[in-house]
Amino acid sequence: MSTLRFKTTINCANCIRSITPVLNQEVGANNWQVDTANPDKILTVEATSANVPQLVKAVQEAGFSIEPVAQ
Repeated sequence: MSTLRFKTTINCANCIRSITPVLNQEVGANNWQVDTANPDKILTVEATSANVPQLVKAVQEAGFSIEPVAQ
């Protein structure tokens, strides 16, 4: 399983509530978390076969910015 990290604009409980169905569909429930205390609002995804371009597109279509963080 790999860990992917992204800088996002998911910054509050309402944002998390909004993005939850999208991320659950893309990577599965319990396979992601957002650190809203981090200034970069880091989205961490635990996935064995996450389709990164599809994940990025889904998050952007939900209205949030997202960019990969160098590992």
